[in-house]
Amino acid sequence: MSPIVHAELSWLLAQGLTRRRDRILVSCAGVAPDLDGLSLLAGLDAYGKYHHFLTHGLAAAAVCAAICGALARSRLAVAALAFTAFHLHLLCDLAGSGPGWPILYWGPFARTEWYWSGQWPLSSWQNGVIGAVATLVCFGMALPLGRTPAEWISTRLDGVVVRTIRRRFGRLAPVE
Repeated sequence: MSPIVHAELSWLLAQGLTRRRDRILVSCAGVAPDLDGLSLLAGLDAYGKYHHFLTHGLAAAAVCAAICGALARSRLAVAALAFTAFHLHLLCDLAGSGPGWPILYWGPFARTEWYWSGQWPLSSWQNGVIGAVATLVCFGMALPLGRTPAEWISTRLDGVVVRTIRRRFGRLAPVE
């Protein structure tokens, strides 16, 4: 699954949080497992060896949740949601990163591989549908909640996006 979809799903998970900063931290936690993808900078061999190994496991999830919690306003809630978003990323990768692409959940301490026999390719229709639905739901949050993932960039941009969506689809918004 693409990092954008991981971020969108994590942002949706964080909608119960009132502070933008806290929602962004949970979104970052949902993308954090792909930090080991930077191993590609050391070449394809390094990528094949370390992606899904260094930061796709329990130890990295705990560290990520602790960091997000420490940086948050609602510390306990953000730490719990960051841990959950991190694991949602792992679940999505287990399902949709491609056949034969395992998760090494106990890494970097052990190389025990976790597979799912029903894994679908990264470029599959399943990932496309999940991505499209996640994007629609994210931008649909403009109607009831008055925010979209554009808040990752700036509140001003988010305001423009929300006003535009509400102008076009406002009749669908709940009465306030």
